[in-house]
Amino acid sequence: MATSAQPWQLGLAGSAGAEALATSGTASTEGPERPGPLQDETLGVASVPSQWRGVQGIRGETKSCQTASIATAEASVQARKHVDAEVQTEAPEPVSLPSVPRYNGPQLAAFLRKVEAMVTRELNKNWQSHAFDGFEVNWAEQQQTVNCLHTLSYPPAQGQGLHVTGVSWNSTGSVVACAYGRLDDGDWSTLRSFVCAWNLDRRGLSPQQPSAVVEVPSAAMCLAFHPTRPSHVAGGLYSGEVLVWDMSRPEDPLLWRTGLTDDTHTDPVYQPSRGEAEVGATAVAFSSFDPSLFVLGTEGGFPLKCSLSAEEAAVTRMPSSVPLRAPAQFTFAPHGGPVYSVSCSPFHRNLFLSAGTDGHAHLYSMLQAQPLTSLQLSHKYLFAVRWSPVRPLVFAAASGEGDVQLFDLQKSSQKPTVSVKQTEDESPVYCLEFNCQQTQLLAAGDAKGTVKVWQLSSEFTEQGARETELLDQLASEVAS
Repeated sequence: MATSAQPWQLGLAGSAGAEALATSGTASTEGPERPGPLQDETLGVASVPSQWRGVQGIRGETKSCQTASIATAEASVQARKHVDAEVQTEAPEPVSLPSVPRYNGPQLAAFLRKVEAMVTRELNKNWQSHAFDGFEVNWAEQQQTVNCLHTLSYPPAQGQGLHVTGVSWNSTGSVVACAYGRLDDGDWSTLRSFVCAWNLDRRGLSPQQPSAVVEVPSAAMCLAFHPTRPSHVAGGLYSGEVLVWDMSRPEDPLLWRTGLTDDTHTDPVYQPSRGEAEVGATAVAFSSFDPSLFVLGTEGGFPLKCSLSAEEAAVTRMPSSVPLRAPAQFTFAPHGGPVYSVSCSPFHRNLFLSAGTDGHAHLYSMLQAQPLTSLQLSHKYLFAVRWSPVRPLVFAAASGEGDVQLFDLQKSSQKPTVSVKQTEDESPVYCLEFNCQQTQLLAAGDAKGTVKVWQLSSEFTEQGARETELLDQLASEVAS
């Protein structure tokens, strides 16, 4: 039988137990109660209860502790320090400049004498050449040459199907006026019409609400502002009357009218003029150099050079209370139909333009009958032509195909530099005028009853080098 011994039991046995265990194999066999060798022995059990757990259970305490709060803080620091340093590992090698040989004075002089004639000849050729006349380097971005700034109209006039028959700028260049009438077939003598004006400098401009509107008793065929009084404008009517209005007086604008007498026009007034002639005058333009000299366009297609200082008496069909003189001095080669517009050059005393129903624009010199040049600008009528007030070689034309054409004779003498569509349905453009004060503006009126104000780029407003000389050359070459 196996014996189990607890640790505490071994402890109580002490040294005596250990000794007995060591000598158990040789113990004496004498005596009845001693076990024999290697026999099991049962000993008594002694237990000693532990008092430690009980004591600890009675004296146990629960405690807690808290350390002092820890103070924290945030801080930043920035240190900046720049140091520039250069390091050269090897000494730079000196740059050797090529030696300049000393010139030989006699040889240089001999060379210059040898080439002098040739260089002089080439310089003279360059000086006489006009290949680069007017050329200017333009580093700026090119803008659109012509764009529409305003489209103006008067709905009551458009509702009657009226055309814009004339346009004019006032002396300050801020107001544009138009005449409403009819230029197609029919008797419009009893048709009431309008003269309208828009102040383009006024804040809140309304394109369909003119600044001033004047009702007139007959179709208005033309009009022109006074050269110095900004609000005074004259108009010619289909009835033959000429009226003058003050557009600054909307309640009572009429200043003067010719009335219908024996001394007034008996036919429609297509352009205000002075005097009367047996030929049907359709257009007039006064010279910028001689106030008594003017050019007439006629129904027969003949441009006429005329003078207010003429003394010859006129042959008239109707009696007149004042003596009438015959102003015509010279007749030019005709167009193929009536002349609708003439314009004298503001830069040359002998040059003028004309436009007619044959679709041609003619450039004439006062000194000869044949035109200097003839340009076919339209397959229909040409109703207006105007010389630029600031560019000697630029003019504009209005066509029966709805185009406004701008010509620069410095670039081409045969085709327009720019052609813009005034009307999408190719309705005719009847009239146009440059603005002499705001030279970038050009007004044109059409059969749709609208006035468009076109803004021109500097290409058409800034005079090029020697441009006036080229105009003089053009006049002199043809006249010789």
